Amino acid sequence: MDNISFDDFMKVDIRTGTVRRAEPFPEARKPAIKMWIDFGPEIGEKKTSAQVTAHYTPEELIGKQVIAVVNFPPRQIGPFRSEVLVLGLPDEKGEVVLLAPDQDVPLGGRMH
Repeated sequence: MDNISFDDFMKVDIRTGTVRRAEPFPEARKPAIKMWIDFGPEIGEKKTSAQVTAHYTPEELIGKQVIAVVNFPPRQIGPFRSEVLVLGLPDEKGEVVLLAPDQDVPLGGRMH
């Protein structure tokens, strides 16, 4: 594993947001959910898609706080433009479990 400097790590802008809207993404190659996430007034609402259908439904995601990288360039995924990368960890079957704060925190809070 390569080491990175603290300065390299600080270039990654990881923030908390709340899912305001979520819907199935049937056009995706693998089952996914489209999400619109509110990161507060500084960043605003950003959209993404994630392969999280094993553990979540779109309805369950609405109102959930999540952790995301907000400074990657946008990425086109089929007909959908993903603007942030939500973070998760694989369960024992390799299915994604989203990272989230264990208490409510302000929208747009930066990880440090």
